[in-house]
Amino acid sequence: MAQALLTVEDLYKSFGGVTATDHVDLQVIPGEIHAVIGPNGAGKTTLVAQLSGELRPEAGRVTFDGRVITNLPAHARARLGIARSFQITSLMLDMTARDNVALAVQAHAGHSFRFWADARRDRDLADTALVGLEEVGLADRADQTARIMSHGEHRLLEIAMALATKPRLLLLDEPMAGMGVEEAQRMIGFLAGLKGDKSMLLVEHDMDAVFALADRITVLVNGQVIASGAPDDIRRDEAVRRAYLGDEMVDASGSAD
Repeated sequence: MAQALLTVEDLYKSFGGVTATDHVDLQVIPGEIHAVIGPNGAGKTTLVAQLSGELRPEAGRVTFDGRVITNLPAHARARLGIARSFQITSLMLDMTARDNVALAVQAHAGHSFRFWADARRDRDLADTALVGLEEVGLADRADQTARIMSHGEHRLLEIAMALATKPRLLLLDEPMAGMGVEEAQRMIGFLAGLKGDKSMLLVEHDMDAVFALADRITVLVNGQVIASGAPDDIRRDEAVRRAYLGDEMVDASGSAD
């Protein structure tokens, strides 16, 4: 196995006596999609928040590209190449798609938002933003406000904002949440196209998406890793079936296993 880009060791976090991540270990290999699944309350979003630097663990270590980043703040991790999409969209709805992406690029570069009026006239910034929109298939929506875009387009726009910062690792927190079938399939196709080029940690409830995309899967239940491995191994794991997947387990054809 290739050397890990991201290594999580013995990560622990609790809130008021409730353990959210219970000595979690996992790795993300360069170019792979590593999915994290589990029931509601399993600690998945808390894990992502600790990896992005929004929450600090009480114990354990996070290493990115050989550098220990456990105590680095979110903005410093972003500079190293870690980008996150959120479970709930966080767009400027009255701004255009292009301006949303340009703002993300400007923030990543460390500029104050008070220079935004000048930045909107910055051709290089606008061109960079358009490239990000082209990557996700939204170039034709560049000059439309985010408010009139669909929910699925919002999710793609958020990923365009992340990609425009040229990350080495994408942390995707339920990118298909709230999507219909057609929008979900579009997102699956897009993420599949990034496979091998971008390393991703994917938190997702849509099991069809997980098994279509993931190279490896880690299963969290009550903050603990109960299994980690290739999709076929996870599919057959009895502990995973009992704790989470159960009758929802599907094979690659979509039929009951």
